[in-house]
Parts: sequence; C-alpha cells; structure tokens
Amino acid sequence: MRFRKKPVEVEAWTAQSVIAAAKENWTAIPAPIATAYERGQVFFTDNSVEIVTLEGTMTARTPDWIIKGVKGELYPCRPEIFIETYEPVGTEDDDGTL
Repeated sequence: MRFRKKPVEVEAWTAQSVIAAAKENWTAIPAPIATAYERGQVFFTDNSVEIVTLEGTMTARTPDWIIKGVKGELYPCRPEIFIETYEPVGTEDDDGTL
C-alpha cells in the first residue's frame, strides 16, 4: 500500500532564532515555546533547545527547525527533512529563510 501525507499547516521556527531570542529578547520567543518553557517542557542551553516529547527529550540545534504539531506538540526537525516536507504558506515567516 502507498500513502500520502495529509496536507496540514504547522507553525515552525528556526532553533537559531529561538536561541537568540532566549539570550537577547525573551519577549521575542514564540508563544508556544514560551508556554512550553513555563511548563518545564523546554530548556535552553547556549547552543540548543531541549524539548521534552512523548518519545523523550529531543535536541534542536542550529540550523534545525522547531515545529508545533497539529496537536500543539513541539519537536525538532533537521533542515533537510523540513525543506522536503514543508513549504511556506502565505508570505509571513520569522526570519526570512527557508
């Protein structure tokens, strides 16, 4: 059998932009990530974002992406997988790169 992934829209941010916001301008951290931090599900280091998921703690490093899934879950994604799987919707993005 063959399957096609259902088209869904997700929110995503580069780990680099989230790490920079955590260091320089806390109010620039995307709301879903800030909420997860307050719940103890996200931790910041100098070079990564640690995300507690159902599969265990996962690490997002530069240039990874952090995706908010369809059920509000956060998880990291390698850039090569992200580019193959997702495309921009509309014209708004967080840092102008893809």
